[in-house]
Amino acid sequence: MLHQRSAHLEAGDPVPDPLVMSSVFALPDQPEPGRVYGRTASPTLEALEARLATLEAAPCLSFPSGMGAYAGLLMATLKHGDSVLLLSDGYFAARSLLGDILAPFGVTVETCPAQHIETAVLDTHDMVIIETPSNPGLYVIDIARMSERCRDADALLVVDNTVCTPLLQNPLDLGADAVVVSDTKAMGGHSDVLMGHVASRDPALMERVHNVRSLMGLNPGPQEAWMLIRGLETLEIRLARMCANARALLPVFEASPNVSDPRYPAPHPQAADQGFLIGATFADAPTADRFLSLAGFAPTTSFGGLHSSGDRRARWGDDVAPGFLRLSCGVEPIDLLVENVKTALSSL
Repeated sequence: MLHQRSAHLEAGDPVPDPLVMSSVFALPDQPEPGRVYGRTASPTLEALEARLATLEAAPCLSFPSGMGAYAGLLMATLKHGDSVLLLSDGYFAARSLLGDILAPFGVTVETCPAQHIETAVLDTHDMVIIETPSNPGLYVIDIARMSERCRDADALLVVDNTVCTPLLQNPLDLGADAVVVSDTKAMGGHSDVLMGHVASRDPALMERVHNVRSLMGLNPGPQEAWMLIRGLETLEIRLARMCANARALLPVFEASPNVSDPRYPAPHPQAADQGFLIGATFADAPTADRFLSLAGFAPTTSFGGLHSSGDRRARWGDDVAPGFLRLSCGVEPIDLLVENVKTALSSL
């Protein structure tokens, strides 16, 4: 992925991908599909999608946010009368998109907890959407097992791979039909751009997704695409530090009397690492907020940035205790981060 461009440079070419700010292109008699109009494609967006395709080992289409990617995929695959099963304790916005926006168009929506999804009845569903580890509960779901069960039930399996990214886990290799990723999180990594993508090895599915994106105007701008390219170039080294920080902090939370039910994804052969998210429950919401302040964690609802951060998920309607924090470990020096957390916990 790092050599997607540099391997083909000619003398005098800029080494980084250039930012091409244009919505129109000079047209020959037979225009190329990607050089007609900015809503269809653009040079910077194509450069980004080539890099994403290398990471996913599959064609990719980018969107202005993770939820934009969800919307593009669902609009391309669902029709009146279809039924979708997704996690009751997964990302709340995905449930809202299906329940509030698509249900009035005749799409049936059912939910199931992450801990029971592997044994749920699938025969009545046309699509199953999972995320693993689940957000915010951090339960691990066996993608290969779900892929087999979905094939037997003739249902599409969609995996939200935002938490792991394709560097830690590749659902398409495990049999998933499509992947959705919020590139706003660890993929971009700098907390300054909204982006998302869909990946699939089904050419017909990706053609429909592309048509939906073009006709609904769900394409990202070149500035955002260029910013995500920049973030991708440091993804591997950022993830390595973030995951190492999470592993170092977990025993600190486990040993603290001020933390109950510390959560970290269970080891699983489908993933190269357990990730950078930790769940920790404090006595109440004020205590959780005080911990964030004392430890120097940014109080944000997103995750995957350079800075360690935390979000009190109960306020968004997640079925968790009021003092539950989803903690995202950043790239701070490990020893300093551990010391800050120990001091914060002892000060509560």
